[in-house]
Amino acid sequence: MEDNCLLYNTMRKSANTKYEIDMVNGPLLGKIIVYALPLMASGILQLTFNAVDLIIVGQYAGSNALAAVGSTSSLINLMVNLFIGLSAGANVLVARFYGGGQKQALKESVHTSVAISIIGGSLLIFVGFFLAKPLLTLMDTPPEIIDDAVTYIQIYFAGMPIIMLYNFGSAILRAVGDTRRPLYYLFLAGVLNVGLNVLFVKYLHMGVAGVALGTVLSQVVSTTLLIRALMTSEGAYKLELREIRITKDKLLKMMQIGLPAGIQSSLFSLSNVLIQSSINGFGANVVAGNTAACNIEGLVYTGMNAIYQTALSFVGQNYGAGKLKRIKKISVICIGIVIFTGILLGQMAILFNGPLLKLYGTTGQEIEYGMLRMSIVCKMYFICGIMDVLVGILRGMGYAVMPMIVSLSGACLLRILWIMTVFEHFKSLRVLYLSYPVTWTITASAHIVCLMFVFKKLKNVLTNEE
Repeated sequence: MEDNCLLYNTMRKSANTKYEIDMVNGPLLGKIIVYALPLMASGILQLTFNAVDLIIVGQYAGSNALAAVGSTSSLINLMVNLFIGLSAGANVLVARFYGGGQKQALKESVHTSVAISIIGGSLLIFVGFFLAKPLLTLMDTPPEIIDDAVTYIQIYFAGMPIIMLYNFGSAILRAVGDTRRPLYYLFLAGVLNVGLNVLFVKYLHMGVAGVALGTVLSQVVSTTLLIRALMTSEGAYKLELREIRITKDKLLKMMQIGLPAGIQSSLFSLSNVLIQSSINGFGANVVAGNTAACNIEGLVYTGMNAIYQTALSFVGQNYGAGKLKRIKKISVICIGIVIFTGILLGQMAILFNGPLLKLYGTTGQEIEYGMLRMSIVCKMYFICGIMDVLVGILRGMGYAVMPMIVSLSGACLLRILWIMTVFEHFKSLRVLYLSYPVTWTITASAHIVCLMFVFKKLKNVLTNEE
């Protein structure tokens, strides 16, 4: 283990460490906060720009256009989350080899990740084009918005290779401790996105097609900057175009960690698709109010998700370096931070829900429906944050199947059962939204038991403790 630490320190000295954080040595709290803040800012910034997109669409293209864009989110997540899960596998693998000082394995992992992103993104073009309308129809999407929803998905998925490349590339940078540059690139792309959406929607009257096109074009900018950062790096994770290929053993390890995560996310999205379908049955006004509320809730979730990603990278590097004691400290710190973040952001969202919902062009009943959702979901959102951080800790140590099974059983399956039984019996929006906090609580409790089991099992395996 000492050899691993020596190799790690040597590798850091030979690289440009201006943007990196040393995760395996020294105090943890400050480094975790420094690492997590740019991730929070990136996520909140992204959702703020998305919110501006929806505000522009709601103000200049009408509530039906707003509902059309909002009705696509759960379906898009369903179709792309398998590959997003693989990017989590790439993050863990790169972090582990970086923390363990394994230069060649790190290099192969980076280039395999990029190859997967290009192949996966190309496949998703066809998935989005051919399956958009059948799946939206299956979701009982209101007839007055389905054509716009199909248009949005088809244009959005045309840019999927670029979007996937950004996700995998940013996962690589996060794994080595760099969360600042993705934030800078996202800010530039977001400003461009807002400008393009104003041009396309307000002045060229392109409606939802303009929003989708602006998103794709702005993503080209952030992806180009991110790939340039990887190509100009002096570290072992430097990207070389001629080296982009799939290394079989790295692909298998990536899939071992990332595939369960992707399956879990996709099936979570399936349960959300069922919820969205149930919401669609209440009409376009409910869909519009729910869309605005979901977008505001996303600001809370992304703040907590930054802690999940932090746990994933910090645990991954320290597991590679064989430091169990630090992993336990990381776990306690991350859970504490996510509870604080979830409660603070959730209460702020509830406090200002009326003015925030009005920004989306929603009025009257649409605002009431949005406020109903937020009063239930945002109040208990911190439990979802705890659940995600526990999953990140387990995945960072290479345990991917266990959290997948627990999450699918506790959150996904129970949520579906809730819709088929409790909601079917009472048939109200309040009962539908209660499925979230109930399933989060059950799942988080099960993850705590799993984590205690894993720590006990690893106690005699990882011996290099501080």
